[in-house]
Amino acid sequence: MSESHELLDRLVAEETELRFARFTLDDAWELGGRLRAAAAEARLPVAIAIWFGPQRVFHTALPGASADNDAWLDRKHRVVERFGRASMLVGEEFRAKGEDFDVHARLDPREFAAHGGVVPIRIREAGVIGAVGVSGLPQLADHDLVVEQLRAYLRE
Repeated sequence: MSESHELLDRLVAEETELRFARFTLDDAWELGGRLRAAAAEARLPVAIAIWFGPQRVFHTALPGASADNDAWLDRKHRVVERFGRASMLVGEEFRAKGEDFDVHARLDPREFAAHGGVVPIRIREAGVIGAVGVSGLPQLADHDLVVEQLRAYLRE
């Protein structure tokens, strides 16, 4: 199995795994704080955001992050809103078909980015209600930081 197929399989499995029974504004604040603490401890130059639907309910930036990271978060979040899947997964699905998201999705690449870093907040019985994202690292590292913190939060 190729590296890209292994990554695609992993991303699909994460989609099934990372589901909440419920997720509130208080959960968003706590998860955002945990993400920020983990990124600060590792001295990562990232911006972090959490959305309920289109409303950004948590946002922070660490030293080294810039307004460009906020723009990337917005573009990746639009992909999650549109497709209901992690921004990294959407990009990998296009690549697996030999397609370029920026061309084949027929969406404005200034508004949509299928790069890793934003993951849906999925409620088991309701579906996608929001998203959590990181921007500032290479795309797989952005994605993995979010997934690592979602897993830790779900374990508790």
